[in-house]
Amino acid sequence: MNSRKRFRTICLILFILYVIAIVYFLLLSDIYGRADGYADYRYNLVPFLEIKRFVHSAFNGGSIHYTDVVINLVGNVAAFIPFGALIRWVRNQKTGFFVAVLYTFLFSLGIELIQLVTRVGVFDVDDLILNTCGGAIGYLCYRILRAIDRRRYENAEKKS
Repeated sequence: MNSRKRFRTICLILFILYVIAIVYFLLLSDIYGRADGYADYRYNLVPFLEIKRFVHSAFNGGSIHYTDVVINLVGNVAAFIPFGALIRWVRNQKTGFFVAVLYTFLFSLGIELIQLVTRVGVFDVDDLILNTCGGAIGYLCYRILRAIDRRRYENAEKKS
């Protein structure tokens, strides 16, 4: 097996493990009351409403603890960085920025809809925004690392 195919296989395995972890954490985990669910549907369709609430509370001594702000805002972004970074290798074809962002958005939308229908979480448009930003950051990280790797490879070939 050549190194490129081996690398793709490793990325595919990591991606599958990542998706399993995300689905478990966001839909099945006891953390944040996922196991019990809600009696009614919970949703937020107003963009930036929860983001503003978390930021305002963090900086103005509100009822939301700073660690909850970090977990909600930073966590929603960070949790989807691997998705954006690995999606090119999972698709096994050239993937542009907008396609990677679209796939991230669709994956996040799927999770949010499952949370809404099963009532194990809150459908939150702000989560879609933050998750999609995380996927975009992940894709940009992939592109930066790819450019560094290409430059290193080209420099090694020049020295040969």
